[in-house]
Amino acid sequence: MQPWQGPAILLLDLDAFFASVEQLDHPEWRGQPVIVGGDSQRRGVVSTCSYEARAFGVRSAMPSAQAARLCPQAIWTPGNYPRYIALSNQVMQVMRDASPHLQQVSIDEAFLDISPGRFVAEHPLLIADGIRQRVAQLGITCSIGLGTSKTIAKIASDMDKPNGLTVVYPGREVDFLAPLPCRRMSGIGRAAEQALRESGIQTLGELAVADEAVLKAVFGKNATMMRQRCLGQDVSPVVADDSVKSVSNELTFSTDLLELGEIRQAIAMLAAKVARRLRRKGLAGQTFALKVRYADLTIHSAQTTLNHQLDDEHQFTPLLWALIEQVWHPGEGLRLIGVAVSGFGPLPEQLSMDIAAAGPNSRALVAATDRVKDRFGEGAVGFGRELRFKDRDTGTIAQKKDDYRHPILPESLDGVERDFE
Repeated sequence: MQPWQGPAILLLDLDAFFASVEQLDHPEWRGQPVIVGGDSQRRGVVSTCSYEARAFGVRSAMPSAQAARLCPQAIWTPGNYPRYIALSNQVMQVMRDASPHLQQVSIDEAFLDISPGRFVAEHPLLIADGIRQRVAQLGITCSIGLGTSKTIAKIASDMDKPNGLTVVYPGREVDFLAPLPCRRMSGIGRAAEQALRESGIQTLGELAVADEAVLKAVFGKNATMMRQRCLGQDVSPVVADDSVKSVSNELTFSTDLLELGEIRQAIAMLAAKVARRLRRKGLAGQTFALKVRYADLTIHSAQTTLNHQLDDEHQFTPLLWALIEQVWHPGEGLRLIGVAVSGFGPLPEQLSMDIAAAGPNSRALVAATDRVKDRFGEGAVGFGRELRFKDRDTGTIAQKKDDYRHPILPESLDGVERDFE
């Protein structure tokens, strides 16, 4: 091993995590194409799939109906989220045993700072390989990228899957990045890739030396940051950021919602889930957003901001109802509705909240239902409108996560809460 000077950052990515756990728990499924996803007859999507299924062209986020056509012999399962959480926690503990500087970014992915120094004595390569072997002892595999920055580690982790370890030694960052296509860099999507291609830029090496005007036209204020990343000069630290920027919940329906009354009921149901999570975290927000997706997959959203903060669905649901006319036209079907709350920071002036519109017993009602759910589970009590939508989801595990609480992972990172576009 060559000596390691300077920062050492690794990115651990669990291989086909949900599907791998299913194969671990069902030995008869090992070596078989396994798909964790929603009902193909109800607009479900693939959460993840085993490498055997990927050989048939199945991919995450693919419509379940398409996946079923590509791999008709696949074994389907809706998933077991509590089991995934438990195993994820074990993996994160393995990483913490190596270094206290952990940044978990999803249920199956995390950065770890193992720079030689006060907390780390061994060579980074030995530590990374030791972590990989300990994860394998849990019955699943991971792929690890090791380099001098989070950017290098992230890209390297995708180079040798599954169960791989890719190392980029200090001083070799530019040689590693230069030949790679631009799309391999985090922050470069389809639109940016096309714009760069039109400017004759196809690799990260070409992007690193591109004209500043071209970079600003594509990346705006992030132009300098993107150039630094392409030169291997990313210096962003590994930091456990537990702060929540927004709390949201969205639901794709197996059949479109067409009537205003039905849409209002769906919004109220989602608002209750979001409010429940807000109260769990001791948060109240002042910005309330509504998102809808039409049958043609186009997305529309609207939001409103108050001069005070709320955490009670009975108080902010009417605000969301008022946004409907901005995002929906009568007669058009909605396949997805989402509700989000943000604006959790301190207010310049804390004003008293007017709860007259919600009724004087609003707080007592939510407090009582929270206590019942805390003791007996999320499904123990609810409004009748929730029964209306009981069998109208897609069966996708992402829509079931609200029933579980991750003891370590911040909710804003666990895939339940999503940014509104």
